[in-house]
Amino acid sequence: MKALRYEQGRLHVADLDLPSARDEALVRVTRSGICNTDLEIVRGYAGFQGTLGHEFVGVVERADDAQLLGRRVVGEINAGCGRCLLCRAGDPRHCPRRTVLGIVGRDGAHAEFLQLPAVNLLPVPDEVPDERAVFTEPLAAACGILERTQIDEDTRVVVIGDGKLGLLCAQAIKALTRADVTLVGKHRNKLDIARRRDIETMLVEQISDAAARTFDVVVEASGAAAGFTLALNLVRPRGTLVLKSTFHGATTLDAARIVVDEISIVGSRCGRFQPALELLRRNAVDVDSLISEEHALTDGVRALARARADGVIKVLLRP
Repeated sequence: MKALRYEQGRLHVADLDLPSARDEALVRVTRSGICNTDLEIVRGYAGFQGTLGHEFVGVVERADDAQLLGRRVVGEINAGCGRCLLCRAGDPRHCPRRTVLGIVGRDGAHAEFLQLPAVNLLPVPDEVPDERAVFTEPLAAACGILERTQIDEDTRVVVIGDGKLGLLCAQAIKALTRADVTLVGKHRNKLDIARRRDIETMLVEQISDAAARTFDVVVEASGAAAGFTLALNLVRPRGTLVLKSTFHGATTLDAARIVVDEISIVGSRCGRFQPALELLRRNAVDVDSLISEEHALTDGVRALARARADGVIKVLLRP
């Protein structure tokens, strides 16, 4: 099979044997999505070597569970040990011995086939096409914010960053809570996607001094260190700052401000897939407008370069 690999500082499309672990399901990938985490891995984040990618939709070709055979599925990316307290409680996302699809110790989704434990796979509703289903993982990450902090219709929320993650975070929070949500970014065309979903938008240069320290919850999803500084400026005393970005680099922390204003800083990584699938089934979020380009897997190196380009939101790969 073909796979997009990052090995010894080199990104290339390689020919590999099919995955062969008999205790896991084999999935034929029909679409995969290039994520900012993929771009950061190529810059050195997580020290990963192997097949990139963790956003996918595909068809089950082999599984012990006969009900999964031939089904279109998406897959939760954390594969736990199955024995620790977290795994036995049904949540392997922080299992100390977990592997993570295309990120930690497990080949990923930018390939013709991948493997995951059958328990990680969720069937895709018939009314959700592949081009939307491939957004399940990042949309689940956006929904996961609500596992980490309380948001309701009276909460003032601002999301920093108008890239694919920021757009999904703003839409998911609005759809699930009816909160007052504002999206801050640098690109009018990207902000327009959120505006069409009744989300307030603001260009970074339009932020006034009056906005400082006024938001109950600030979600940092810009993928840049400067976003953290802006987020800290917007959160109110005793408010919550949710960090969504993963990037290779250091961030300066104004610890005194955090202490004096008693700000809660919360990390948020992976969310559950079922709420995301339900939002996609109901067409409650716009993911179609996020698709900028689609490339063949064999053109994966160029596709990753395109994903870094200004103005590009989401790039999909098609095996």
